[in-house]
Amino acid sequence: MNPNDPKTITDAEWRERLTAEQFHILREAGTERAFTGKYDKFYEDGEYMCAACGTRLFISAAKYNSGCGWPAFTKPADDETVEEHRDTSFGMIRTEVTCGKCGSHLGHVFPDGPPEEGGLRYCINSGALEFVADGDE
Repeated sequence: MNPNDPKTITDAEWRERLTAEQFHILREAGTERAFTGKYDKFYEDGEYMCAACGTRLFISAAKYNSGCGWPAFTKPADDETVEEHRDTSFGMIRTEVTCGKCGSHLGHVFPDGPPEEGGLRYCINSGALEFVADGDE
């Protein structure tokens, strides 16, 4: 087991690192209620990182107001940033989005985004993200 590989961290270790809400979202594939997340109506310039492992997931230039109640992005920051998986929970067929580095649940991607930006809407939980403003490190 590689201690530097976040995919090998135990649930107990994740519980120590994350808030209860973050653990529920990131490690148990939970969700926050619509329109309650801190990044839903947040539009500052910067980058959105995985709240679990710090990987850069999305950039503010790809964020838009979809009206869905969660932060929405047209694309990930990089091709390897996120992974997509078929999700059949709750009697629906959706595409789950997880962090490409640590495997944490982020949200879902839907084919109803802005057509001029590729047509995708990455609907992501605020609790899965940490924001770093441009110029901050």
